Amino acid sequence: MLPSTTLLANAARLSAVLSRANATLVARNRLTFIYAVVLPWLPLGLLLVGDNNSLGAGANAVITALMMAALFPVYANLLSQFVTRRDELVLKRLRTGESTDADIIVSLALPGLVVALTTSALAVPIAVVLGLGPPLNPLLYALTVVVTLLLFVAFACWTAAWTRNAEAAQLTSMPVILLVVLGQVATVFPANVRRWTDLTPGAAITDLVRVSWFGFETGSADRTLVLSDTWAAAGEPLLVLTAWAVLATVLARRSMRWEPRS
Repeated sequence: MLPSTTLLANAARLSAVLSRANATLVARNRLTFIYAVVLPWLPLGLLLVGDNNSLGAGANAVITALMMAALFPVYANLLSQFVTRRDELVLKRLRTGESTDADIIVSLALPGLVVALTTSALAVPIAVVLGLGPPLNPLLYALTVVVTLLLFVAFACWTAAWTRNAEAAQLTSMPVILLVVLGQVATVFPANVRRWTDLTPGAAITDLVRVSWFGFETGSADRTLVLSDTWAAAGEPLLVLTAWAVLATVLARRSMRWEPRS
């Protein structure tokens, strides 16, 4: 029996090989490359052309960049890749070899995750250069990014379970997109409406970025929080985001389909 370190090394090497192959396929498809690689970086351009002295505008640009990085290179790309490979029986063949289910999912998701993580990291020096300052709580911001990306990986696997083909993904992805968009724009809603929209992942991500980076309290556009206050202010949205990630993971595991419906 192979030592555990050898098994982990083999799994990592196999995931890396599969990830490179998937990244090559994404790069060869011009449309997929644009929405998976180019599009998520566009909101960062808002920081260059917007009002550099406005923390509110800077917060909106950073939040939009993170949302698009999660939606396009991670969620939409993984959903499309998973459904396409499943219909082509690629996933079925991979499962009969050395690849584990985790290897397959990681290899499909890794190229998009690299783009999303790069986008989230690039936002920091760009914001600093433009005078918006670095994240008030970098650890909380990093945690927000990681949980968000894991959530959208789980969302993609779950959505793929009831997506019949790649063309249908444009429709089956709409509920997730609406949950994100609704939560982001909910900051302008009345308090009685926000009680419900605050339970969406989009609202949780929005609040966490506003708290962790800019020190905004919920519903405020003024920096009133200090570092010691950010963890308490982030408690509820972080709990909401984590609950969505756990729920999406459970649903994905229960409904995962690795070959086309007969």
